[in-house]
Amino acid sequence: MLTDISIKNFAIIDSLHITFSSGLNILTGETGAGKSIIIDAVNLVLGGRASADLIRSGAEEASVEAMFDISGEPELIESLAEKGIDADDDILLKRVISRSGKNRIFINSSLSTLSTLSEIAGTLINIYGQHESQTLLKVDNHLQMLDSFASLKEIKGAFSSTYRSYRKVIERLSALEVGARDAEKQKDLLTYQLDEIRTAALLPGEDESLDHERNLLVHAEKLLLKTHSAFDLLYGAEESALGIIAAVKAALSDASVIDPTLKPLFADISTAALQLEDAALTLRDYSSRIESDPARLQTVEDRLELIRRLKKKYGDTVESILSRMQEIEDELAALVDGQTSKEELECAAELLKAQLKNEGGTLSSLRREAAIRLAAALEAEVHQLAMNHAAFSVKFEELPEPRESGFEKAEFLFSPNPGEEPKPLSRIASGGELSRIMLAMKQLHPESDVPTLVFDEVDTGIGGATSSMVGSKLKRVASGQQVLCITHLPQVAVYADNHYLVSKSIDNGRTRTDVTRLSDEARIEEIARMLGGAHVTGTSREHAAEMILAATDNCERK
Repeated sequence: MLTDISIKNFAIIDSLHITFSSGLNILTGETGAGKSIIIDAVNLVLGGRASADLIRSGAEEASVEAMFDISGEPELIESLAEKGIDADDDILLKRVISRSGKNRIFINSSLSTLSTLSEIAGTLINIYGQHESQTLLKVDNHLQMLDSFASLKEIKGAFSSTYRSYRKVIERLSALEVGARDAEKQKDLLTYQLDEIRTAALLPGEDESLDHERNLLVHAEKLLLKTHSAFDLLYGAEESALGIIAAVKAALSDASVIDPTLKPLFADISTAALQLEDAALTLRDYSSRIESDPARLQTVEDRLELIRRLKKKYGDTVESILSRMQEIEDELAALVDGQTSKEELECAAELLKAQLKNEGGTLSSLRREAAIRLAAALEAEVHQLAMNHAAFSVKFEELPEPRESGFEKAEFLFSPNPGEEPKPLSRIASGGELSRIMLAMKQLHPESDVPTLVFDEVDTGIGGATSSMVGSKLKRVASGQQVLCITHLPQVAVYADNHYLVSKSIDNGRTRTDVTRLSDEARIEEIARMLGGAHVTGTSREHAAEMILAATDNCERK
């Protein structure tokens, strides 16, 4: 609730600090004393329009601070924490406007923005009257108010949950569809690449084997010449190496008979001769296999060129190319799975759409039934508030696509006089009518997420028993929420839990506004003034005391 408000250099207010309490807080005073200016100041700190014209003459800037007790609002505290605002039991909102145009906003002494201020303030306080922050003037609030009256929180919550699930599926489908064309191109490319690698039928190490074979084919003639020559030198020529070695063996054989120590040397030369003979035979066989094969050479060259092209695209080695082939197969499989996921999402979307239609149909039916009851109940309430011929109805507009709130929008229609066609409430109702309609709404469904309500002009155009009825209804609303109300009627003021007198005075040639919280005796004096004008008599004081007592008894009986 609003606990304190401090105003400096705002309109005719020099410096003012007011402490409010729970229950019904009534502000009264002479016309022009500055009661509405206080509401203007509250509206400013809630995010209302700022203008240099609001700054007190002679001052460069004006400021308004409002302190709220939020100790009983855990959801609000959590919401503030999500915005980076540390608040435990209290939150301070401050707005400074200057003639230079450098306006500033503070939340708990930290600079903030107008949008954040408006968002937070909207959860703390609502003003009903001629000011901007009127719930009834915002058509988007009408459906919410109807749902609150009809106690549709659970049904609407279920629909909202289904709608959010549906939107998530639709968003995922949209993402898939946006990338579908690129995915198809990617699929074609991957398929081509996979076919290219598969058709090559590569084998690990094949490039090295082919390089070796190509080298032999390119140098076949030279290899034949060299190996054949080596064979002749070893074995085929008349003066071959093996022929010379045979003579050496014969000489050593004879010598070893004379000197047995030469026998190991003879054995070594004999072994070498055998090895050279094996080498000569191997050379003969090798040279016999060598032949020039241009066709095979071309085949090898073509194969190596294919491998080189594949290496440029897919990897530096045959093994890398084969690894890339496996990756391509996996990517293609993922694209196929993506198509399967799309089909699954489309199926889920259809099921959720059907669920939305079913839940939304039920919600719409309940709303239309509740709209009839709400219109009748509102009419009955406002007829007690000097709006004897007012008529209400709720107009529904079907939406082409569902929203989180349902399949329709709702707007309150109002006709203040008989025979007039109901028109949008936001365009036809006056400030005082709006205040009384909101007061009536609170009688029908007093629960609210906003802890503080401000009623301005609620008593416009009424008197007598009706004004007492207004006071009684305000008192009832104030039993569950803090209420601030400006009134000119003593029949309303007598229901106050806390009564404040707004007065105007002249100080050093300047007009200033003061607010005083009245004691019980001073309250009787103020009610007497409101009853009898400037000249207060003993009779008017007695009447005032009787009215306060009667209002107290009336509340206790209820």
